[in-house]
Amino acid sequence: MFYGEYFHSMDRKGRLIMPAKFRESAKTHFVEKFYVTRGLDKCLFMFSEEEWRLQEGKFKAISFTKQEARTFNRLYFSGAVEVVPDRQGRILLPQYLKDFAEIKKDVVVVGVSNRVEIWAKDKWESFYSNSRASFEEIAEKLIET
Repeated sequence: MFYGEYFHSMDRKGRLIMPAKFRESAKTHFVEKFYVTRGLDKCLFMFSEEEWRLQEGKFKAISFTKQEARTFNRLYFSGAVEVVPDRQGRILLPQYLKDFAEIKKDVVVVGVSNRVEIWAKDKWESFYSNSRASFEEIAEKLIET
């Protein structure tokens, strides 16, 4: 549903405009509400409401008697915020999420199929440059033919 990478900047009020392609896809799939939370690798994860409910079900199924499960769920869900883009497709990210992802002004919005990742531009560029060389090696390990 969400694909590609888009370079944007936060506006003066700390809002992020969703890429036009993502707004179109959301409209096509009748998505009006998203959930944003702490992601992995120092980025933010953003899910449609439907996808958020699916992910929530998976994480709730992990036994809370396991310390790692409790810790993960606390950090993941306590960071979550519901966002509804305004008419111009802008969303307001809370300061604590921007601090987590070290977002100042320039961001990269990345479509990863069922979720959107929001990265500080420098963090994305570092991740990409460090990961692209191993892309084929990772593919060989993960993808069976």
